[in-house]
Amino acid sequence: MKSLKKQRRIQVIASAAVALVIAVVLIGYGFSDGINLYRSPTQVSEAAPEPDEFFQLGGLVKDGSIVNGAGVAFDFVITDGAVEIPVTYVGGDPRPDLFGEGQGTIAKGWYRDGRFEARELLAKHDETYMPREVVETLKETGVYQEPGA
Repeated sequence: MKSLKKQRRIQVIASAAVALVIAVVLIGYGFSDGINLYRSPTQVSEAAPEPDEFFQLGGLVKDGSIVNGAGVAFDFVITDGAVEIPVTYVGGDPRPDLFGEGQGTIAKGWYRDGRFEARELLAKHDETYMPREVVETLKETGVYQEPGA
Protein backbone atom coordinates (compact mmCIF):
# COMPACT_ATOMS: atom_id res chain seq x y z
CA MET A 1 0.00 0.00 0.00
CA LYS A 2 2.85 2.38 0.79
CA SER A 3 4.33 1.91 -2.66
CA LEU A 4 0.97 2.77 -4.29
CA LYS A 5 0.83 6.11 -2.40
CA LYS A 6 4.43 6.80 -3.33
CA GLN A 7 3.71 5.98 -6.97
CA ARG A 8 0.67 8.32 -7.01
CA ARG A 9 2.72 11.11 -5.46
CA ILE A 10 5.37 10.72 -8.14
CA GLN A 11 2.68 10.76 -10.87
CA VAL A 12 1.13 13.97 -9.48
CA ILE A 13 4.53 15.67 -9.24
CA ALA A 14 5.48 14.55 -12.77
CA SER A 15 2.13 15.78 -14.15
CA ALA A 16 2.56 19.14 -12.43
CA ALA A 17 6.09 19.50 -13.81
CA VAL A 18 4.91 18.72 -17.36
CA ALA A 19 2.05 21.23 -17.02
CA LEU A 20 4.49 23.88 -15.76
CA VAL A 21 6.87 23.30 -18.69
CA ILE A 22 3.99 23.53 -21.18
CA ALA A 23 2.76 26.77 -19.58
CA VAL A 24 6.24 28.34 -19.71
CA VAL A 25 6.66 27.37 -23.38
CA LEU A 26 3.26 28.83 -24.31
CA ILE A 27 3.95 32.08 -22.43
CA GLY A 28 7.37 32.39 -24.09
CA TYR A 29 5.86 31.80 -27.52
CA GLY A 30 3.16 34.39 -26.86
CA PHE A 31 5.70 37.04 -25.85
CA SER A 32 8.12 36.34 -28.71
CA ASP A 33 6.29 38.66 -31.12
CA GLY A 34 5.70 41.34 -28.50
CA ILE A 35 9.30 41.78 -27.40
CA ASN A 36 11.07 44.50 -29.38
CA LEU A 37 14.70 44.86 -28.46
CA TYR A 38 16.24 48.34 -28.43
CA ARG A 39 19.53 48.92 -30.22
CA SER A 40 21.70 51.94 -30.85
CA PRO A 41 23.32 52.60 -34.25
CA THR A 42 26.67 51.46 -32.80
CA GLN A 43 25.18 48.15 -31.68
CA VAL A 44 23.60 47.60 -35.11
CA SER A 45 26.90 48.30 -36.90
CA GLU A 46 28.83 45.94 -34.59
CA ALA A 47 26.40 43.01 -34.92
CA ALA A 48 23.84 43.38 -37.68
CA PRO A 49 20.53 41.69 -36.80
CA GLU A 50 18.81 39.18 -39.08
CA PRO A 51 16.74 40.81 -41.87
CA ASP A 52 13.47 39.47 -40.42
CA GLU A 53 14.16 40.61 -36.82
CA PHE A 54 11.82 43.42 -35.74
CA PHE A 55 13.51 45.79 -33.25
CA GLN A 56 13.78 49.41 -32.11
CA LEU A 57 16.56 51.71 -33.32
CA GLY A 58 17.10 54.90 -31.35
CA GLY A 59 19.26 58.00 -31.51
CA LEU A 60 19.23 61.54 -32.83
CA VAL A 61 17.91 62.53 -36.23
CA LYS A 62 20.97 63.86 -38.08
CA ASP A 63 20.75 67.52 -39.10
CA GLY A 64 20.02 67.96 -42.80
CA SER A 65 19.17 64.29 -43.33
CA ILE A 66 15.37 64.35 -43.75
CA VAL A 67 14.40 63.80 -47.40
CA ASN A 68 10.68 63.75 -48.22
CA GLY A 69 9.36 60.98 -50.43
CA ALA A 70 6.00 60.18 -51.96
CA GLY A 71 3.00 60.39 -49.64
CA VAL A 72 3.98 59.93 -45.99
CA ALA A 73 7.25 58.14 -46.82
CA PHE A 74 10.57 59.87 -46.14
CA ASP A 75 14.22 59.11 -45.48
CA PHE A 76 16.50 60.31 -42.69
CA VAL A 77 19.58 59.26 -40.71
CA ILE A 78 19.68 58.17 -37.05
CA THR A 79 22.98 58.70 -35.25
CA ASP A 80 24.35 58.17 -31.77
CA GLY A 81 27.30 60.46 -32.42
CA ALA A 82 29.58 57.58 -33.41
CA VAL A 83 27.67 55.68 -36.13
CA GLU A 84 24.99 56.75 -38.60
CA ILE A 85 22.24 54.44 -39.90
CA PRO A 86 20.12 55.45 -42.92
CA VAL A 87 16.39 55.02 -42.29
CA THR A 88 13.46 54.78 -44.67
CA TYR A 89 10.08 55.39 -43.07
CA VAL A 90 7.49 53.22 -44.77
CA GLY A 91 4.71 53.43 -42.17
CA GLY A 92 1.16 54.44 -42.94
CA ASP A 93 0.95 57.26 -40.40
CA PRO A 94 2.07 60.81 -41.15
CA ARG A 95 5.29 62.12 -39.62
CA PRO A 96 4.88 62.91 -35.91
CA ASP A 97 4.52 66.67 -35.26
CA LEU A 98 7.55 66.87 -32.94
CA PHE A 99 9.78 64.70 -35.15
CA GLY A 100 12.65 66.81 -36.45
CA GLU A 101 16.34 67.14 -37.08
CA GLY A 102 18.55 67.06 -34.01
CA GLN A 103 15.75 65.47 -31.97
CA GLY A 104 15.73 62.10 -30.24
CA THR A 105 13.62 59.39 -31.83
CA ILE A 106 13.00 55.66 -31.75
CA ALA A 107 12.12 53.86 -34.98
CA LYS A 108 10.57 50.39 -35.01
CA GLY A 109 11.27 48.13 -37.96
CA TRP A 110 13.84 45.94 -39.70
CA TYR A 111 17.49 46.37 -40.73
CA ARG A 112 17.93 45.10 -44.29
CA ASP A 113 20.76 45.61 -46.77
CA GLY A 114 22.47 48.33 -44.70
CA ARG A 115 19.29 50.35 -44.28
CA PHE A 116 16.68 50.46 -41.52
CA GLU A 117 13.07 50.15 -42.74
CA ALA A 118 10.90 51.87 -40.14
CA ARG A 119 7.25 51.00 -39.79
CA GLU A 120 6.61 53.22 -36.77
CA LEU A 121 8.27 56.34 -35.32
CA LEU A 122 8.25 57.51 -31.73
CA ALA A 123 9.14 61.14 -31.17
CA LYS A 124 9.36 63.26 -28.05
CA HIS A 125 6.06 64.50 -26.69
CA ASP A 126 7.29 67.87 -25.45
CA GLU A 127 10.29 70.15 -25.88
CA THR A 128 12.41 68.63 -23.11
CA TYR A 129 11.59 64.92 -23.36
CA MET A 130 13.95 62.37 -24.87
CA PRO A 131 13.45 58.58 -24.60
CA ARG A 132 15.50 57.04 -21.76
CA GLU A 133 17.15 54.55 -24.12
CA VAL A 134 18.29 57.33 -26.45
CA VAL A 135 19.71 59.36 -23.53
CA GLU A 136 21.70 56.33 -22.32
CA THR A 137 23.03 55.67 -25.82
CA LEU A 138 24.08 59.29 -26.30
CA LYS A 139 25.75 59.39 -22.87
CA GLU A 140 27.82 56.32 -23.81
CA THR A 141 29.13 58.07 -26.92
CA GLY A 142 29.64 61.40 -25.14
CA VAL A 143 27.15 63.30 -27.30
CA TYR A 144 24.38 63.89 -24.72
CA GLN A 145 24.06 67.31 -23.13
CA GLU A 146 21.74 68.02 -20.22
CA PRO A 147 18.75 70.22 -21.17
CA GLY A 148 19.46 73.87 -20.61
CA ALA A 149 23.25 73.31 -20.71
